[in-house]
Amino acid sequence: MSKAVFCIAKSIEQTESIVNKLKDAGFANNDISVLLPDKSTTKDFAHEKHTKAPEGAAIGGAVGIGTGAVLGWLAGIGSLAIPGLGPFIAAGPIMATLSGAALGAATGGLTGGLIGVGIPEYEAIRYEGKIKEGGILISVHTANSESIDQAKDIFELAHAEDIASTEEASVPT
Repeated sequence: MSKAVFCIAKSIEQTESIVNKLKDAGFANNDISVLLPDKSTTKDFAHEKHTKAPEGAAIGGAVGIGTGAVLGWLAGIGSLAIPGLGPFIAAGPIMATLSGAALGAATGGLTGGLIGVGIPEYEAIRYEGKIKEGGILISVHTANSESIDQAKDIFELAHAEDIASTEEASVPT
């Protein structure tokens, strides 16, 4: 069973700092997820289900110079629309979950997608509220306790909010 650590960052700069520290600590790009409201895209771009931007160039223009490179390092970056909430930028394992079955029927919403990446329902509801207010969700997925503690330390030192960890259920194949 794998575990995940979650937090809310309050700005792009704080997010960039946390992602850089996670990268420097040896966390893999496909173990880190970021989810933030996309306040600058056009309606047409926001409804594109899964736009990949390997270099982060398109995302960089939307969220700030330099940040595109940091988020571009993460796996599966793109823009997606969440029914009833609008456009988001997502990267990492959360991108696949949010653009997949959790939102396919348009009933899961953001809370359903967050539950899909292993966040307990009560936390998912709280995180959805924070994200709606402009917060940025960062999560790290790992299989060992030392990495969980290391990620929590990085989040705490960066003054992230709402830090939590959980075990993730295995996805049936």
